[in-house]
Amino acid sequence: MINLPSHRLPALARWFPAGAPGSGALTEHVLTTEAGRWWVDRVIQPRAIAVECGDHVLLRGDPQALTPGDLAVFADHHVEAPDRFLPLIGAAFQRVVPWQRVVYVQRSSVPASRPPRGVTVRRLGARDARALTTLPPAMGWIHRTWGGPEALARSGHAWAALQGDRIVAVACTYFLGTVYEDIASVTVPDPRLQYLALDCVNALRSDIAARDHTPSWTCSASNRPGRLLAWTAGFRPEREYTHYALGAPAAMGRAAAG
Repeated sequence: MINLPSHRLPALARWFPAGAPGSGALTEHVLTTEAGRWWVDRVIQPRAIAVECGDHVLLRGDPQALTPGDLAVFADHHVEAPDRFLPLIGAAFQRVVPWQRVVYVQRSSVPASRPPRGVTVRRLGARDARALTTLPPAMGWIHRTWGGPEALARSGHAWAALQGDRIVAVACTYFLGTVYEDIASVTVPDPRLQYLALDCVNALRSDIAARDHTPSWTCSASNRPGRLLAWTAGFRPEREYTHYALGAPAAMGRAAAG
């Protein structure tokens, strides 16, 4: 596929619905932040289009316009696509794992709590980029849709719980839409600090409401802690969908086997 120049993007936004919660806000996030990339089968009158941000991909159009090799650029990503793309996706990758996801929308408010002594919950700024880089590697995905820790810190869309200069929990806008802001949260692996994620989510939720947007939340149907946190923070299920975790390109697997 061809990486599309940014000046052509507005004409292609119609391929994706606007004002949708969850991954529906991905396209708007990319248009607003320029943190992702757009791909087409051809520049003039494209027949198939993909928008990529972090390790997420939305795929739309006519699968007959693509070959399995065209999708190789999305190896190790998570793709959401209409069912008509599934034969193509299955032929393009060694491994395709369906993953059931649940989208929640905020329906009720939760009173703010007081963090314990020595912990501060506040909005992150540019000076906090270094602290974000020191998060455990498994938590690095939290800033991926912004293009890295520096971009997330500068965005003003992240709140964190800090012990001194150490970030122990973060909640941020993961996809910034025009109506919904889909949020995500991580906490360092310490059972004594897990509840601080709720404090960060509550602070971010109030911030989103002040922008006249609605918070949404997306997690795996099997992610019990994530679903519990969403429910506790006042989010309720809105819809379910399936996206697919992709492995290495199929051609690479055949070459390795040979």
